[in-house]
Amino acid sequence: MSQKSYDNSPTVYLIPTPIGNMDDMTFRAVKILQEVEVIFSEDTRVTNLLLKHFDIHKKCISSHKFNEEKNHEKLLSYLEKGFHVGVVSDRGTPVISDPGYELAKYAIDKGYNVVGLPGATALIPALIMSGISPQPFLFYGFLNNKDGKRKKELESLKEEKATLIFYEAPHRLEKTLLLMKEVLGNRKISISREISKKFEEVYRGTFEEVLKEVKDAKGEFVIVVSGNTDESSFEHLSIIEHVNSYLKEGYTKKEAYKKVASDRGISKNEVYQTYERGIL
Repeated sequence: MSQKSYDNSPTVYLIPTPIGNMDDMTFRAVKILQEVEVIFSEDTRVTNLLLKHFDIHKKCISSHKFNEEKNHEKLLSYLEKGFHVGVVSDRGTPVISDPGYELAKYAIDKGYNVVGLPGATALIPALIMSGISPQPFLFYGFLNNKDGKRKKELESLKEEKATLIFYEAPHRLEKTLLLMKEVLGNRKISISREISKKFEEVYRGTFEEVLKEVKDAKGEFVIVVSGNTDESSFEHLSIIEHVNSYLKEGYTKKEAYKKVASDRGISKNEVYQTYERGIL
């Protein structure tokens, strides 16, 4: 179903906000914030500071990952009255590793306009100043908090040819980098810290080189990792050896069959039959 974004019908605007430098706020974002009836914000205290900076006075409703679904009816009540609504996160673009998805999807499902504004986001500046091939790239965002799941996520990405982009918090940075080096190998990486802020800094090199430099670094981080350039990472393995390599990494047989089938471009049943016959 198509949607005309600018027909003046009630609209949910997804509005990027600066990730550090207030000068990164676009003229259009300020204009839309002035025009909407209400703003759903990740943290109303942070949003009110932004609004004060631009001399905007609007009602803000708290909408974060723990209550976003509960705000569906509040959102609908404004749209049904013909009002435009703004959605912002604390920093950067809503929905991208931030709240906003549930409200946007709900509005779309109800047939209302949803318009995303261009604007600040950390991943693109980090990518273009990384010195690592920018295309194709895969934005992953934050890895899982739990060690075992985080390792499995990285293992699922280790054959990926595209450049990988992650967000990471300072207290987990060193641990995550060590795990990435273990799973992905000593690849070329870039780590951007405090993008657009006074103490912005970029570390470039291999995992081993960069780990020495970022040990005590603080701030918000974007990690850019070069893709897998090994063209023969599994071709030298038999199907049985290929399955066993995933079993050793902690995958179940079912998961290993699925991954081998995907790696080789064959059916999961063919992998199953070959492996089961081979180990009898």
